[in-house]
Amino acid sequence: MTREAIIQKTVEVLQALPDEKIEEVSDFADYILKTYDDRLLRRGMQALVEKSDTFSFVAEDQELYTVKDLKEKYK
Repeated sequence: MTREAIIQKTVEVLQALPDEKIEEVSDFADYILKTYDDRLLRRGMQALVEKSDTFSFVAEDQELYTVKDLKEKYK
């Protein structure tokens, strides 16, 4: 089914519904759109962070301390 056909079918169904049910459908459509936008935003931010060098220091595994630095050893 094409996008246009789905939209047309949905409009026909909406026209047959009482007002309170149309409001429910509208609220649900708003919810779906919001979650979709949020997901796109999260993916965009994730892509920016992955491409950024901001956290490159995390990948560099420097050993700041060794066993020789310990004052007490526990077994």
